[in-house]
Amino acid sequence: MKQLAQIVALVVVALFMACGNNSVVRDTEPLYTPRYAQGFSIERDKATGEKLLCIKNPWQGAEGVTFYSKIDTLTPPKRIVAMSSSHAAMLDAIDCTERIVGLSGCQFIYNSDLCKRIAEGKISEVGYDSAFDFEKISALKTDIVLLYGLAGEAKAMTDKLDELGIPYIYIGDYLESDPLGKAEWVVALASLCGAEEQGLEFFAGVEERYNALREQKHCSAYRPRVMLNLPYRDTWFMPPHNSYMVRLIEDAGGEYILTENGTDAAKNENLSTLNTQHSTKSTPISLEEALVLAMKADFWINLGQMASVEEVCALAPRFAKVDAVRFSRLYNNTKRTNESRGSDFWESGAVRPDLILQDLVKILHHEAPTEELYYYKKLGDRS
Repeated sequence: MKQLAQIVALVVVALFMACGNNSVVRDTEPLYTPRYAQGFSIERDKATGEKLLCIKNPWQGAEGVTFYSKIDTLTPPKRIVAMSSSHAAMLDAIDCTERIVGLSGCQFIYNSDLCKRIAEGKISEVGYDSAFDFEKISALKTDIVLLYGLAGEAKAMTDKLDELGIPYIYIGDYLESDPLGKAEWVVALASLCGAEEQGLEFFAGVEERYNALREQKHCSAYRPRVMLNLPYRDTWFMPPHNSYMVRLIEDAGGEYILTENGTDAAKNENLSTLNTQHSTKSTPISLEEALVLAMKADFWINLGQMASVEEVCALAPRFAKVDAVRFSRLYNNTKRTNESRGSDFWESGAVRPDLILQDLVKILHHEAPTEELYYYKKLGDRS
């Protein structure tokens, strides 16, 4: 009898893994079609009646890739390994953090409850990439691993997980350019965990608050121009116009320094090639080109680990005289950062774009001080 149970268990695992094979073609009908997210849907197999989580193109450059995972509402996964802090935030949003037994990058987790469980040894570090600890994953009796494919399919990792009989699924929230699309992935993970109603309720609240902020009258009046990021060595990487952060700026009633048709600064200085409207990748530009843009910006945000205006000027001295610096309109998304530089902006912010948008509205239209903000802080005046 015990041997039969083992055989059945192996068959179940094999079926779960088969659902993750992108060569499988299924005849399905939709159960949940996301309003914003592009990378998942919840469907029913017409032949078997199985409820499925359909994952589409879950890594950069993927085309025509589809994975299906069976949603087992009777025995949802109880022991989860998450490879991204955003996955942990989604589980926290649906009150399922107690199911997390392993994390990648434990030292960078911000959530205080998770940090406590890590300190108590209830959550283990599982490594990442080539340092992924398969032995630890197996010892944790993992029910499922939540993966993300940053630059491509994590085939070496999935092949080994297949060999060990450990189920996995790709979570592609980081690929979503719509802030609500990124947050909507909480519904996908909730369905997998048998908490779909809770996920739907959580997302509905985020959606309502976000759209209410976006539709406020300020968005059609004054639109301050916003510069992003810092140089890396001698290069400045400008995000594409359709990117996550740019969408947030525009929804807050701001204007990205590179507009859809290129900024005046770009046109006047023969920098029209910087137009990122149709690009999906950040555009590298020189410090000289970045300075031209920064001179036209009203605000400058997302400044890495910079904690003061002085630090910014020390890193990029030529930018000390741009208006955003002169008038102290520098804001960084590091208010909620721990000693190990774990950032809650990139953790809980993945499922709370409404709070990020609220910050940006206060910054761009009210120049709010740090104490009125959630994720952002205003860098102090120059002494």
